Formats: sequence, structure tokens, C-alpha cells
Amino acid sequence: MTKKQEQPGEQVTISPPNFQTAVFRLIGTAPYVQNAFSKKAREAMKATQEAGSTAKKGKKREPKDFKACHEEAKHESMDGWPGMPASAFRNAMISACRIVGFHMTKAKLSLFAEADGFDAESGVPLIRFAKGKPEYCEHYVRLTTGVCDIRARALWKPGWEVELRVRFDGDQFTLKDVTNLLMRVGMQVGIGEGRPDSPKSCGMGWGLFALKGK
Repeated sequence: MTKKQEQPGEQVTISPPNFQTAVFRLIGTAPYVQNAFSKKAREAMKATQEAGSTAKKGKKREPKDFKACHEEAKHESMDGWPGMPASAFRNAMISACRIVGFHMTKAKLSLFAEADGFDAESGVPLIRFAKGKPEYCEHYVRLTTGVCDIRARALWKPGWEVELRVRFDGDQFTLKDVTNLLMRVGMQVGIGEGRPDSPKSCGMGWGLFALKGK
């Protein structure tokens, strides 16, 4: 018997993904309003679910601490600085694809906002503010039940700034495409509470911005 002759292995060459990163300086042209899902609200929801059918029996309504609600409405990083969710920009750019005819399904796999840090409570990726400080504000809202309520939120006045790093697939989008999408976000989509692209309303015109030149 003769030993079977070994065939040379086939070589496979795979081109690496063509990812690129662009840095944008954004300046707020409208207020940015933030309403993070607070730790207190999460704990209250968990307690209600753990209590089951006895959750509302004899339950006493506690007085609302509006100042505490304001503090908990902010996203704060593990290093102590306030920031905005990186997903807000990523989701907004994907939404803006509808305006210019890009495929949203491809954008989900091709556009990413790089985080500067992470929320100390929830671990949400955050973008750090380069300029601007949160202020206390109250807004009247109507719940799904039709009842009116007062919500204390965090508001950054126009002029707030962030430095945003966008990582994108260069085989799907050009730098011009990404810049166009981000400009559309700043003018038409918005970020945060009360943005024009709010899922359940026409928004308040908040969360708009312009691209700032170097």
C-alpha cells in the first residue's frame, strides 16, 4: 500500500473590514433635555413585580422629591461627569437614513458612536459634554392614562457642546455620507427628550445641533 499523497492546503485571503473614524464637534442650537430611567424608578418597579398581586394593597403614596428626580434624570459616568447616551447619536443617524434614501438595516451594522465612558449605575455608554452644565427644569406631561403629571428633568441650554467620534464602515458609507447624516440629525431628527423625531409626538424642538468647524 502506498501512502496517500497529501494535498497542499488551500489559502484563503480575507480583506479586513474597512472601518474608519471621524471626529465631529457639535454645538447645541436648542436645549437638550435628559430624563434617564432612575435607580429609584427601577427599584420601585422591581418591588412591585416581586410583590405580585399584593402590590397595591394598602400602598401609601410617598411625597415626590423633585430635586432628587432632577439628579436621577442625569446620566453620570463612573468618573463623575455628566454625559449623554452614545446610542442617542447612533439611533438618530440610523433614523436619518430614511430622509436620504440609505438602507437603515445596513446602517445598523455600519455606524457606531464611540463612548467616552459608561454610566455609573446602568453601564450605558456615554458621550462627555465638552461645554455646558445641566440645570433643573420642570415640565408638565400627560401619561398614557390621560392623567397630567409634573416631571423634573435635566436641561442643557443652547450652546452645549460635545466631541463625537463616529466609527463607520467605509465600504458602506463615505465620510461625506456620515457628515450628511449627522447634519440631518442636528437639523431634523434631534436627540434626547422632546426631539422632532420623538416616537409618540412631534416633539418640542429640543435636542437640535449644528456641526462646528475646527
